[in-house]
Amino acid sequence: MASKNLLTKFNNRILAVTLMCVLFCTFIFPVQAYAKETPNALPDLNTFIETVKDGNSGTLRGVYVSNVMALAIVQQPMGNPGYVSTAESVATQFSIATEVGNVGLLAHNILAGSLFSNIKSGDVIVLVYGDGHMKSFMAKSIQRFQALDPLNPYSQFSDLETQTKFTAEELFNKVYRGEYHLTLQTCIENNGNASWGRLFIVATPIANIVKEETSLMRLVSIRRHID
Repeated sequence: MASKNLLTKFNNRILAVTLMCVLFCTFIFPVQAYAKETPNALPDLNTFIETVKDGNSGTLRGVYVSNVMALAIVQQPMGNPGYVSTAESVATQFSIATEVGNVGLLAHNILAGSLFSNIKSGDVIVLVYGDGHMKSFMAKSIQRFQALDPLNPYSQFSDLETQTKFTAEELFNKVYRGEYHLTLQTCIENNGNASWGRLFIVATPIANIVKEETSLMRLVSIRRHID
């Protein structure tokens, strides 16, 4: 049992450090910064689906938020969980999030990640798969953290709202583990420091929300009937 616990802790540390290195590494090897032109109108969802479809039902190919973004999605090369695409209008699926049973999307804050900050609580985020089928999520929490030692991948992080401190491992568990959900991650720039902080948007499957609301309505109905 002790050996199993030690192995779990060791794996958690690997996951956490990898998570915090994902965007940290990109500032050691800078990517090209693209000038932001006046954005073209986003395509409607059906048109967007046709642009990203490739027939592969098991592969995530696009993410869409009405009036916010329409991004293609690429997967990380095998064995390279620190990879983040440097292409414009592209997000990268985080392989380690997949390994722990959830969906993670990464993007540079000077590229597609700059759009993540436009997502608001309650927005619907649609994931599009290669065969055109979709999964819809609702943004439930928008979490911002300051890296207390930005150049150190083992840095602690401070929640900008509550000032609560988290280790890298604790932060990984907070935003990527738990019941099935979607997490979008990018960096926060401040005072010229591109890796000053982290932005996480956590979204819940809409099907789960509908079930919860239905259950609540039924409970209210039952209580009224009893009363």
